[in-house]
Amino acid sequence: QARLGESGGGLAQAGDSLRLSCVVSRGTFSRYGLGWFRQAPGKEREFVAAIRWFGGTTYYEDSVKGRFTISRDNSKNTLYLQMNNLKPEDTAVYYCGARELGTGEELQDATSYVYWGQGTQVTVSS
Repeated sequence: QARLGESGGGLAQAGDSLRLSCVVSRGTFSRYGLGWFRQAPGKEREFVAAIRWFGGTTYYEDSVKGRFTISRDNSKNTLYLQMNNLKPEDTAVYYCGARELGTGEELQDATSYVYWGQGTQVTVSS
């Protein structure tokens, strides 16, 4: 059973950059499809970005395309989310999720994930 731990959140101003990390322990990291989701107060958890277990194909929610980059380092069992040009509407708790394998469609659906981290807060001021 995998365990996930996020870090890298914090306070930022509009236009700043942050990089989130998610370390995955246990399980076979290279077989995990991985994703980042976020949840703002009073809203449902929403998809941000995902990366497939094989080939590294990536997927992004439209509002973050061109600003956020998801990547993975299989040698470090770590998932990253580089967030550039942050906006106040990016404010949320960010969660990383993992599941074995997964299609692109599945990786964009929070209900298909098996393992979750505890979340890290990102707050962007204008």
